[in-house]
Amino acid sequence: MNPSEAVSPRKRQVSDFSELTRAVQETGLMRRRYAHYWGRFALLCGLLAGAVALMITLGDSWWQLAVAGGLGLLLTQFAFLGHDAAHRQIFDSGKWNDWASLIVANLFGGLSYGWWLHKHSKHHQKPNVEGVDPDMLNGVLTWETNTLEKPKTGIKAWLVARQGNWFFPLLLLEGVNLHVAGLRTILGKGPVKRRGTELTLVSIRLVGYVAAVFLLMPVGLGFAFLAVQLGSFGFFMGASFAPNHKGMPTVGPDVKIDFLRRQVLMSRNIHGGRWVAVFMGGLNFQVEHHLFPSMPSPALREVRPMVKQFCADKGIKYTETSLIESYKIVIEYLNRVGLSARDPFQCPLTAQFRSAR
Repeated sequence: MNPSEAVSPRKRQVSDFSELTRAVQETGLMRRRYAHYWGRFALLCGLLAGAVALMITLGDSWWQLAVAGGLGLLLTQFAFLGHDAAHRQIFDSGKWNDWASLIVANLFGGLSYGWWLHKHSKHHQKPNVEGVDPDMLNGVLTWETNTLEKPKTGIKAWLVARQGNWFFPLLLLEGVNLHVAGLRTILGKGPVKRRGTELTLVSIRLVGYVAAVFLLMPVGLGFAFLAVQLGSFGFFMGASFAPNHKGMPTVGPDVKIDFLRRQVLMSRNIHGGRWVAVFMGGLNFQVEHHLFPSMPSPALREVRPMVKQFCADKGIKYTETSLIESYKIVIEYLNRVGLSARDPFQCPLTAQFRSAR
């Protein structure tokens, strides 16, 4: 071959993903799964109706708190359904997917579809990129130290050094955070597609839900019910999403890496059977989801062996672990980063990618 005709490493990497995409499309796994999604939606609506009936039946009983915990888990499942619609997994029509996401996220979940779509799209484009991925931005928790402007000192240093130990308790507040973030977006000055529709649906959900709770229960029990429901919702949401990327490599915004490797190297799969898949809404196949975000979630299990073998053939590290082990990794990672926040360091992996252009 003439040297001028040699394929550059970057073109070869791009062709790797094209090769995988062609192979996956030939399997037919990208086809819509209407029966699965309509059945799933009907089941969730039936369970929700059952929860409402139980709330009415129990009335002034502290057993309502058990219902509240189950309701938090059920609303998490609705959120997964909205996630799939937002990724264009359910319908061929983009318009149908948009409206499905609006109804499920805003009316059932009380969240903002517009807020979530903007945030989640940036995450998929740049997973684990420091200062860019919204899920990696430092805030209450310090996820990375390369963008810290100054070391943590005093009581902040003591707390952040142990932040991994606080991670799961903090998830109990995530439900409130999700609702507040959505409302701030809808009511904010930034552009929001279908702002009026979002505000109407979220208002019906939040106001109607709170009113129903206090009509069915005394004030004290009502507040306890809301606290348990919001706490369980935030906990289950965080416990489902955290294992996917936390503790995986992070890179700086100037790192040059192709799409296939960016998505695979920064993502972690969780094995453990169908119950794990149900608990995580199919997001336990995170590698495959990031490579093919519009693939229906029930097909991710089927495409996994092909992707795993392809990565092995190309020498790309494919990470998979158990759910419990992933939680240990997240906690240890947060504590390690927290200790480093006292003296921010340059991540060796970031330096490696930056030098390998």
